[in-house]
Amino acid sequence: MSLLRLLPKATKPLQQRIVTVTPKRFSHMISVHRDTPKDNPEIPFEFTKENLERAKEIIAKYPPQYKKGAVMPLLDLGQRQLGFTSISVMNYVAKYLDMPPMRVYEVATFYTMYNRKPMGKYNVQVCTTTPCQLCGSDGIMKAITEHLQIRPGQTTPDNLFTLQEVECLGACVNAPMIAVNDDFYEDLTPERTVEILKGFQSGDIPKPGPADRHSCEPHSGPKVLTNETPYHVKDFIRDDL
Repeated sequence: MSLLRLLPKATKPLQQRIVTVTPKRFSHMISVHRDTPKDNPEIPFEFTKENLERAKEIIAKYPPQYKKGAVMPLLDLGQRQLGFTSISVMNYVAKYLDMPPMRVYEVATFYTMYNRKPMGKYNVQVCTTTPCQLCGSDGIMKAITEHLQIRPGQTTPDNLFTLQEVECLGACVNAPMIAVNDDFYEDLTPERTVEILKGFQSGDIPKPGPADRHSCEPHSGPKVLTNETPYHVKDFIRDDL
């Protein structure tokens, strides 16, 4: 007798299995090197005379046996000189610090501060972490993409702007905010953001910092430490201390 006849008959029809697919989110990060005309090992690189002096000052901060600890600041120095962290920059730093190149590649591809492809003159970083998102970072991103006609990870045709979506930039109290190169622009609105971009485009560099505040005090004004004359510590401690 066939074994199939011994199996109980299904009392309910078999249910289809529902398969869900998570939408892809493409990243602008590059973890695997591919030679390009602008980024390949045949392109020579070395520090300028001024940067060589800076490199020596940086290395001097580390014990001789731990000079490899200078890899991060030296990569940053090379990136500032060239505009991005190319394979030639990484190889040069590895040779300069007597490190295996792979150890330098590991650092450069792990930290997002190192840009692994040519960048525009102004690197626009939009923070979209929770505090900024709650304060309207989606509107800031929309204003930038519509004005520059690029998406995160792209560079404008004139090589003036590169747009990046990043995690917390550390100014949550003044959210939403963006960073342009090393400067922060805070307390933004979509309109204010477009004005900042237009300023860079015209060569009239906008003043960085909060839009409506001196620092990070409440919008309604400071609530503490408002005395013009600071307190003296001796007025609040025992004489014998």
